Amino acid sequence: MPSLLPSQPAPRIRLVAGVPDSFDSYDAALLLLPTDDTPRVKLPDAGLWQILQRRGEATHAQVRSATFDNRRQTLAVLGYCRADASPFELLRVAGLLAQRALGDRATATRIAVIARCAPKSRPAWQEALYAALAAHAFAMPADKQRAAPPRAPGRVDVLDAAPLDARRAEVIADATNLVRHLTALPPNVLDAGAYRRLLATLARRHGLRLRWHGETQLARLGAGAFLAVARGNARRDAGIAELRYAPRGRARPEIALVGKGVLFDTGGTNLKPHKSMLDMHTDMAGSAVALATLVAAARLRLPVALDAWLAITENSIGPKAYRPQEVIRAVNGVTIQVIHSDAEGRMALADTLALAARRAPRTIIDFATLTGACVYALTERMSGLFASEPQLAARLLAAAEASGERLWQFPFPEDYDTDLDSPSADIAQCAVDGKGDHILAARFLQRFVPRNIAWAHVDLAAATRRGGLAHVPTEITGFGARLTLTWLLDQRKGR
Repeated sequence: MPSLLPSQPAPRIRLVAGVPDSFDSYDAALLLLPTDDTPRVKLPDAGLWQILQRRGEATHAQVRSATFDNRRQTLAVLGYCRADASPFELLRVAGLLAQRALGDRATATRIAVIARCAPKSRPAWQEALYAALAAHAFAMPADKQRAAPPRAPGRVDVLDAAPLDARRAEVIADATNLVRHLTALPPNVLDAGAYRRLLATLARRHGLRLRWHGETQLARLGAGAFLAVARGNARRDAGIAELRYAPRGRARPEIALVGKGVLFDTGGTNLKPHKSMLDMHTDMAGSAVALATLVAAARLRLPVALDAWLAITENSIGPKAYRPQEVIRAVNGVTIQVIHSDAEGRMALADTLALAARRAPRTIIDFATLTGACVYALTERMSGLFASEPQLAARLLAAAEASGERLWQFPFPEDYDTDLDSPSADIAQCAVDGKGDHILAARFLQRFVPRNIAWAHVDLAAATRRGGLAHVPTEITGFGARLTLTWLLDQRKGR
C-alpha cells in the first residue's frame, strides 16, 4: 500500500555565486535563455552550448539537448523563453526542460540550472526551473511489484544565482507535491480514519493544534447539512477537522482556509455514471490544498494566524443516504431543500464554513472541486474565483498571475438568488437544471458566511487535467497551494 504521506521531499537548493570550471560533477545542466536577446554563453564546454544554439532559430518553448563528453556524460539542456512570458508560460517552458532532463534518465542526483535573462527576471526564471524539476522528479503514490527506480535529484545547484528565496521555493514545491500525493491516494487507502491519522502526524510534526469534530459532536452542534452527506457511509467516521497555526501571541485567526474533503463521491441516490464516477477519489483536492497551505505556513513561520477546516466524508449510496426533497437544517439555522444528492460538496461546505466563521477570522477562503459547470466554462487550465469583496478578489487575482496558477473571476450578483428560491426551505440546494451551476453554488455558499467576513470561493476546475498543467506533468496537478502561498507571502494586506 502507498504511504499516507510523501516520503520524498523536494530537492534542496544550493545557491552558487558563479559558474564552475566543469559540469562533470552534474548529471544534467539546464540553461534557459530569452528568445529576443540571446547572449554569448560563457560556460564550461562552451563549444557544445554554441552547437546547440546554432541548431536553429531561437523560438519560444524550443528545447534542445546533447551530451557532454565527460566522465558523467552530463546532459546539456538548452531552452528558450520569451522575455515577456507570463509566469504560467514560464513554468510551462521550464517543465519542458525538466522533462528533457529527467525523462530519459533512471537517476539524476545532481542538477545545475542557469537562467540568463534580465537581472530583475532572474529569480523568477530560476525558481520556475527549480519548481519544474521538483514536480517532474516527484514520485506519485503507487503500489506496484516492480516500482520504477527513483529519479529525484538530491540537490539542485542554481548557478550564477540571483537573490532567490531558496527556502520559500522548496516549501512551495513540497506543498504542491503534498496536494498531488494526497489527491492521488486510492479511496481504500485514504479513508476518513486514515485522513484523521495523517492529520495527527502533521500536527505533531509542525506544531499545529488539531481538533476533530466527529459525527456525534456535529449532531449536537446541529450540522445537518454535513451529516446528510455522511448518512449513506458504511462507517460513522466522517468529521470536520479543525487545525490551527498560531504564531506566539496570536490566538484569533486572521484567515481561515476551508477545504472540501469528499474522499469518494458516488453521487449518492442520484448515482453517477461510470465515467463520471471513475476518478471521484480526487474530490477531496480542496481539503489537500487547505492542509498543504497550512503546513507550509507553519514551516515558513509566517506571522499570520491561520485556521484550516476540512470537511472529510464520503458521498455513498445506501439505504440511509440522503434524498431529493428532504429539508435539512444547517448549523447556522438555514434550512435547505435537497434537489440533487450529487451536489453534496456545497452541503458539506455549508456547515464547515459556518463553523469556521464562529472563530471570527477576517477572511475565509474555501477550495473545492465543486462543479462541472466551472470546468465547462474554463476547461481545466484555470480555476474559478468568486469573492465577496473587490479588494480580496484583486489580491487573489494578482497572486494567481504571479504564481502561474490562473484564476478567472466570475460574477455572482444577488439576483441569481431567485434561482435558489424554495417553497419548503430557506434556500434550495441547487437549481433543477445545470445552467450556471458554478455561480449558483457560490450564491448558496455565501449564505453560510457572515457579511462582516471577507470571503472567497475557489472552484478547482484545474485540480486535474490530462497531460498535466504548466510545470506539473501528471494529471493530478496540485493546483491551489502555490497560488495561496503566493497570496499569503506577497499579496495579503488587510483583507
